[in-house]
Amino acid sequence: MTSGDARSLSADALEALRRRAVAAVEAGVTRAEVARLFGVSRKTVGAWVAEYRRRGDEALRPRRRGRRPGEQFALSAAQQARVVRAIVAGPPEACGLPQRLWTRQAIAELVRREFGILISSPTVSQYLARWGLVEERRLPQVRRGRVPSGRPGETRPGNEWIVGAEVLRLTWTRPHTPVDPRRGPVSGRQNLLTGFRDHFGDVNLLLALSHRGVVFLQAQRGAFDARQADEFLTRLTDQFGRGLNVIVCEWPAQHDDMLREWPRPRPGLLSVRFALD
Repeated sequence: MTSGDARSLSADALEALRRRAVAAVEAGVTRAEVARLFGVSRKTVGAWVAEYRRRGDEALRPRRRGRRPGEQFALSAAQQARVVRAIVAGPPEACGLPQRLWTRQAIAELVRREFGILISSPTVSQYLARWGLVEERRLPQVRRGRVPSGRPGETRPGNEWIVGAEVLRLTWTRPHTPVDPRRGPVSGRQNLLTGFRDHFGDVNLLLALSHRGVVFLQAQRGAFDARQADEFLTRLTDQFGRGLNVIVCEWPAQHDDMLREWPRPRPGLLSVRFALD
């Protein structure tokens, strides 16, 4: 196929070709080899890759009018549900990924590996919001949360504020309860977890947000206990490989009793404080 033939393809076929070609280059295949495999010019492959790296997933989508609702999504409803199940089932290593916690990058890597579809971090953010897992619009508010009330001299031994360490803000949330479970996983304006709880179960989410806006997730069915919440902190420190100051901004009142045994002290490696109300 020549580049002229590629331009004669339907919008859907051309988008699929672009995604496969760019995914192959990002996986390490040379542009010349990708051009030969897909029957387009090396210059065309180079242009697709350059546009993807500049504009993300939007560069791979065709510009066309009158698309039906949902047609703009790179992932089908079934593929989206499969990704959510993977996130809820355990950490990335359970899927063979190197990250200790789920991030936008880790989710994009899972999508690339499982479906051969390349999506950008901003696109992952859109999916996380659509699924109901992360309220992306609230993240700037969390990041601007108030300074914790504690001071090094007022904290128990082993939990002193670590000077110069990375600061993250932590929330424990649950996706919204279903409005109408009978409507199924994806219907109208519902996200995947609104009306989807019967499908995924009672999902709870621990999320840490860096000052750069990077999110680190751990999800599961049912409430976290002290050991599981402590495992999240261990994975968080492992991911960064250095000391962390964690400010808890949102914690369910019904689990306040956990705070008597959480977190486990990690002197010089981790400090956990609670934000002012």
